[in-house]
Amino acid sequence: MRKTDMPGSSNAIERLLDPIPIPRVATIRQKYDRPVLDDVETAFLGRLRASQTLDVVRPGMSIAVGVGSRGITNQPLIVRVLIREIKARGAEPFIFPAMGSHGGATAKGQQELLARMGVTEQAMGSPIRATMDVVDMGTAENGLTAWFDAYAAAADGIVLVNRIKPHVSFRGKYESGLMKIIAIGLGKQKGAEACHQLGMERMLANIVAVGRKAISTGKILFGIALVENAYHETCRIEAIPAHRIEDEEVALQAEAKRLEPRILFDRLDVLVIDEIGKNISGTGFDNDVVGRYHLPHMKSEGPFITRMVALDITDASHGNGNGLGIVDFTTDRAFRKFSFEETYPNSLTSTVPASVKIPMVLENDRLAIQAAIKTGNIADFRNVRLGRIKNTLEAHLLEVSENLLPEVHENPRMDILSEPHDLSFDERGNLF
Repeated sequence: MRKTDMPGSSNAIERLLDPIPIPRVATIRQKYDRPVLDDVETAFLGRLRASQTLDVVRPGMSIAVGVGSRGITNQPLIVRVLIREIKARGAEPFIFPAMGSHGGATAKGQQELLARMGVTEQAMGSPIRATMDVVDMGTAENGLTAWFDAYAAAADGIVLVNRIKPHVSFRGKYESGLMKIIAIGLGKQKGAEACHQLGMERMLANIVAVGRKAISTGKILFGIALVENAYHETCRIEAIPAHRIEDEEVALQAEAKRLEPRILFDRLDVLVIDEIGKNISGTGFDNDVVGRYHLPHMKSEGPFITRMVALDITDASHGNGNGLGIVDFTTDRAFRKFSFEETYPNSLTSTVPASVKIPMVLENDRLAIQAAIKTGNIADFRNVRLGRIKNTLEAHLLEVSENLLPEVHENPRMDILSEPHDLSFDERGNLF
């Protein structure tokens, strides 16, 4: 499949957009609660040993350690320390990708994803075994099969590492976390497909049913749960025995929701996101931060944003452009990075095509921003309410149009960091 040439900077497009003014902006900071672990390794070791979860590990046991695909802060450190502690018990750990259909739904692609996150055999001190083959571990109460990665199923025990956080496609007492990685990550593409088959409205029930069945096999020993604050910093780590995961994850999910960041303005005409990517969120950006979703059942808690622009796809995504379909405009630079092979397997598995559609493509950043302003249904373009963030992991730092500064002054959760200034574009029309 080949992408055709884009219209670029045709005279007609430039003629329509050139008169559209781009406002001056000032840099501001949003302030959130910021609990944080100063010494992550020491904190993790303390929780791991206090939980006594390692007591089930015996000399000679083969232990499969499942690692997901998200850009989780300190994940390589946690996995490395976990491998070291399992070895100290005389067991033989190995790592497997617990990531559903990511990495193009191939074993090689998933192993490459691990490597890009810093999880390699050399760095972790452990073999990595990747396969898309799965084993039927029995039928859940709702009729779905609990599928296990074939290497994990053959091991004497399984340990799973994941971050607990709100999901962008469904709501419930479990969202992204240990129950989800058990039902979907451990089940590879086959498990992910089964849980998604009847739509996101059924996801919570499917995760619970399949998760319970998987835990009942006795193969899963424990899980490592990480919680991050709004600044993408590790603020809590728990080691949870398998039989306690279903109960204990509920409180961790509630804590993660309390700490999640949001853009604190009620309304913007235009939001510019410098980059999206799978290393940032499953949908390229955190929908909860910006209040825009790709599924009709997800109700926004704000802000209301009329037009959104995504300027680029992160290099770490290797062309996975999931999330472009949720925004209104993008650039030729991002479009040419878009890989069908990397992107479409996620959508085909999740049964959600909206997030991988192609929005309107403009030649450069300037034109994309001007197009968003022009189509924002603003009586006077000079009064556009515009915001810009690097990505949704760094939502605490924004550039906002000068006309929003009175609101910033009045909000005790915001600080102004700079004087108003013009956005700087290079000779190709892209932001510096």
